[in-house]
Amino acid sequence: MSHPITRRRALQGLALTGATALAFTRGKVSAQEAIAETLKLKGNIRQSVSYWCFGGIPLGEFTDICKKTGLVGIDLLNPDQWETVTGKGMLVTMGNVPGAGIDRGFNSLKEHDRLVECYEATIPKAAKIGVPNLICFSGNRHGLSDEEGLENCVKGIRRILPIAEKHGVTIVLELLNSRVDHHDYQADHTAWAADLVRKTGSENLKLLYDIYHMQIMEGDLIRTIEHNTDVIGHFHTGGNPGRNEIDDTQEIYYPAVMKAILKTGYKGVVAHEFTPKRDDKLASLRQAVKLCDV
Repeated sequence: MSHPITRRRALQGLALTGATALAFTRGKVSAQEAIAETLKLKGNIRQSVSYWCFGGIPLGEFTDICKKTGLVGIDLLNPDQWETVTGKGMLVTMGNVPGAGIDRGFNSLKEHDRLVECYEATIPKAAKIGVPNLICFSGNRHGLSDEEGLENCVKGIRRILPIAEKHGVTIVLELLNSRVDHHDYQADHTAWAADLVRKTGSENLKLLYDIYHMQIMEGDLIRTIEHNTDVIGHFHTGGNPGRNEIDDTQEIYYPAVMKAILKTGYKGVVAHEFTPKRDDKLASLRQAVKLCDV
């Protein structure tokens, strides 16, 4: 299913226009109404949310809302947005890297020098402001075999791991589906990506296990998570089909998945990355936070 806002657009910049800000203030729920009630959560699962899914709300106001909602931070922000969030006492739970896109990734040898330059410029900035994780991508296959793509990713990512280790920043490789949203993307199965992480031999490389994407590609979510706890460093949520609300309108039973994650001893973050269909988008976010608070 296509959406007005996509990850590809978000990676090109998340600047808020005056028109979208005005649309929010005229919408069904104002920021003041949204933060009126502070949710009381168990907090066993540390939750965050991807800003691009709610990009019509000014980031500063959205950060206040998220804080009241019990979230620990905001996901997938560009460097010029980081201080807006950290200045309010919230975490940037996953940072974007300017120049690092989904289609052109570390599986291509010709992209290595360019990507290494991008990460070498961004990692120190992330460390300075306290951003613990930076996202990375395999890239699309473009005819590469899984074996060659894996070898190339290991070579390229190993080049940025020394600076990541030096600064205490974790590089997180995202799993995406290649059936619906990201055709030809190479890191589309857990086993392939987990092998990549293990071959690098660094604790500063982990997987972003996107529950929505892996439901499409593999299913068997709980068993896969249990078998790969050593390499998973981040989670994303989303309802399937459609990548919308994670309630009973879709097929994944998130409370069971969250309980399984908690049972593994996972201490990282689960970030919501669904695109709300309802007019009251913030009510959908509050509902998701409650569902995952196991």
